[in-house]
Amino acid sequence: MNPFTRFLSQWSKDEPLHEFIPHWDTLEALAIRVYKSGRATAEDEAQHQEARAALQKLYPALSDKLRPYWQRSRVAGHPEHGDPFAFLLAPAQAAEFVGHWAALQHLPAAREALNQLLVAETDDAT
Repeated sequence: MNPFTRFLSQWSKDEPLHEFIPHWDTLEALAIRVYKSGRATAEDEAQHQEARAALQKLYPALSDKLRPYWQRSRVAGHPEHGDPFAFLLAPAQAAEFVGHWAALQHLPAAREALNQLLVAETDDAT
């Protein structure tokens, strides 16, 4: 798990979010790895299918909570952009991340939204 997200999540009681985060971490790491290597292995494809299926199941319950946070983020320096989670869940195959610079540019906005939601939940709990 992303170290900062792990730190923030220790105070969250949001079970759907706790279930979502490890799958998101897998997708994030996979997108970076495939982009950098320029190819997707059979293991990458299997991980992608598993993570994507779980995220597509879990994301609808979290999308409204995450929306205000990703809407305040930037993608490639631009404040106007669509849902970074939906953008990154769109590729049906891990190989689609090869050369997909736009996908990598959406990763920080998604991570920022996750972390901001965790901070907000911590603030609400105190």
